[in-house]
Amino acid sequence: MSAQFDPRAFPKGFTWGVATAAYQIEGAVCQDGRGQSIWDTFSHTPGKVAGGETGDVTCDHYHRWREDLDIMADLGIDAYRLSTAWSRIQPTGKGQPNPAGVNFYSRLVDGLLERGIKPVVTLYHWDLPQALEDSGGWLNRDTPKRFSDYAALMSRTLGDRVDLWITLNEPWCAAFLGYAEGIHAPGLTSPAGSIAAAHHLNLAHGLAIEAIRGTLGSAAKVSVALNPHVVHPASESPEDAEAVRRITTVGDEIFYGPLLDGRYSSQLVADLASVTDWSFVHDADLARIHQPLNCLGVNYYSTMTVAAAEPEATAPGKAAKSVKAGKGGKAGKARRRTAGERAKPSPWVGAEDVRILEPTGPLTAMGWNIKPDGLTELLTGLSARYPSLPLMVTENGSAFPDKLVDGKVADPKRIDYLERHLAAVGAAIQAGAKVEGYFAWSLMDNFEWACGYSKRFGLVYVDYPDCQRRYLKDSAHRYREIIAATS
Repeated sequence: MSAQFDPRAFPKGFTWGVATAAYQIEGAVCQDGRGQSIWDTFSHTPGKVAGGETGDVTCDHYHRWREDLDIMADLGIDAYRLSTAWSRIQPTGKGQPNPAGVNFYSRLVDGLLERGIKPVVTLYHWDLPQALEDSGGWLNRDTPKRFSDYAALMSRTLGDRVDLWITLNEPWCAAFLGYAEGIHAPGLTSPAGSIAAAHHLNLAHGLAIEAIRGTLGSAAKVSVALNPHVVHPASESPEDAEAVRRITTVGDEIFYGPLLDGRYSSQLVADLASVTDWSFVHDADLARIHQPLNCLGVNYYSTMTVAAAEPEATAPGKAAKSVKAGKGGKAGKARRRTAGERAKPSPWVGAEDVRILEPTGPLTAMGWNIKPDGLTELLTGLSARYPSLPLMVTENGSAFPDKLVDGKVADPKRIDYLERHLAAVGAAIQAGAKVEGYFAWSLMDNFEWACGYSKRFGLVYVDYPDCQRRYLKDSAHRYREIIAATS
């Protein structure tokens, strides 16, 4: 039984916010000097995105940002987590900044401050400039250096107007969905490449923090937004417990280790010994990656259940694939493959034979299970492991098949999801977890990556056929009430 939402569980000064990502809402992909990103290329590649849809226009936030900021102010939020589009700032990922792109984000940040909303800026939410991908992308050690230059440029541009800098959003998705499973941009299927990409993303994080603090000083607040996997065993057997360990090692420890502990664990290195020789890790890398953080961003949507491989499916790639998509992960039904059946690419590099079971219970439109207690488990576990590191829920939300009727959207399932997950955050706080804020995903319906516009996560309904007109859903009104009740 999930805990009941209690506004008294949230301490004074708790940050309430909403989150978005540049490619998912901005549109204007060919305007004002913006360069092409890997998601422009990927979404225009036939068969990659549901319905052949793209982010060319999406919510047209680039032109309607003032209206969107007014909506945020009406909700009473404290902070807005946005991302900056690297290719809007540096069209080729390097060189001189594009003045129009710089001015857009400068006006956006000023508009937030004028409305009493703290800007939280994510520098990378998956939209790598295509020119850098053409040179190897996250497989190329030069890309973290270019990211460092971009971070320095943005910190000089926006300066201390930004309340919190988030280097990367969900590097697991960028590395493993983009370079191993291929269901996200750039759409590659290289197990060894995905490990190199993960390391180079880790290095980019560390170099970016050095650049931000080198520009703004030690007072600059920095973070990273990870999507830890809450994984449960299908049974109490040692084999299923080992399956959990293998999934969480490649899913989480590949980032926890270097970012928070300053090392890659010996178990991770052993698990991936047949995949990579780790030659892309240079002597000084781990020291540069392991930077002090002001808080750790945590994105959470659902849990997963795993089991050991079938006896005859011990070689990598012989069991059913995970169909983790987008954020929280949809667990695929496990089954045996027939002899000669070709395995599909898996994001679980080194653990491809682990069986990921069909989710049970109520599901969102993404097919993800609804497990608020998993968020309490995640927050309390992280707080116990890193007691001096504050936590921030940087994404949490749900997609449901919303319908606009007479200018209104009744979304009781999203309200229930919101209240139960906020109750889970409150329970974690009461259990001693140092959680400092919560950002609802998402402010508005948007381009949901490979799902196109078929899934709606927003508190605000976007009527795409009617010039992207905005309508507050019932959940937006409820979120406003919650924020007011806890202030």
